[in-house]
Amino acid sequence: MARPAYIATSSAQGIDPMQHKVCEENGGALKRPSISTLLALLFLCAAAAQSAFSAETSPKFRVIVLAEKGGIHQPFVDAGKIWLNELAAKDNFAVDYIEDTAPVNDAFLARYQLFIQLNYAPYNWTPTAQAAFIKYIEQGKGGWIGFHHATLLGEFDGFQMWPWFSKFMGGIRFTAYIPTFADGVVTIEDPAHPTMKGVASPFLIQQEEWYTWDKSPRPNVHVLASVDESTYKPDTKTKMGDHPVIWTNPNYKARNIYIFMGHHPELFQNPAFTRIFTNSIYWAAQQ
Repeated sequence: MARPAYIATSSAQGIDPMQHKVCEENGGALKRPSISTLLALLFLCAAAAQSAFSAETSPKFRVIVLAEKGGIHQPFVDAGKIWLNELAAKDNFAVDYIEDTAPVNDAFLARYQLFIQLNYAPYNWTPTAQAAFIKYIEQGKGGWIGFHHATLLGEFDGFQMWPWFSKFMGGIRFTAYIPTFADGVVTIEDPAHPTMKGVASPFLIQQEEWYTWDKSPRPNVHVLASVDESTYKPDTKTKMGDHPVIWTNPNYKARNIYIFMGHHPELFQNPAFTRIFTNSIYWAAQQ
């Protein structure tokens, strides 16, 4: 009986014994994979590559920004959009913008993990938008960050005050502001809060139109930072005593934070402000 014919250079060529066996069983010829097998392998490789690519490129979370349009705050809003777009591109999250509340309903908000109220006031909302937003906050369907105009609570432009939103902001009503602007020193009251991580305290905010309200929201919210009115430059009579400027309301299921500052675009050159904004995005979106 003739000995099986093995390929002499099998070791050097990296052909294993199983290949030898196949070679023997096929008359010494190594069986090649069929076209269908090759196509199946190519399909699996392509699917794996696509899956890996999708995992890397699909956004980590989605943000909807309700942005004020027009008026004296437009430069701040424009700077905010540029800054947000750059951060989203760098950190792989998606940002969409709307300039009124017409699109807002339950289904619309369900697409987003974070709602940013970029200087949009708490009035001139459609009833549908109000109801959807209340549910979004009370049921913790997403997080919320509000800036500046979000506490313009009262009767403005023919609209009545939104009582629910006033309660959400600590039961306050807008009373006055500093139209000529003033610098002010802000002190962090809860440095352990995630939104304050890496923020030096105190820090200076320049040329802000500090709002006053009929009372401090402190009894109804968790204050994160306050402005020291004695540091106003130039000095002004528009003061309210205890003056929180950043706070969160733990009485609502959604992670929420109000940041008063938001008049001038130069705020996006202020490291304390941008660090707080960045921290707030990830905290409120639960990332």
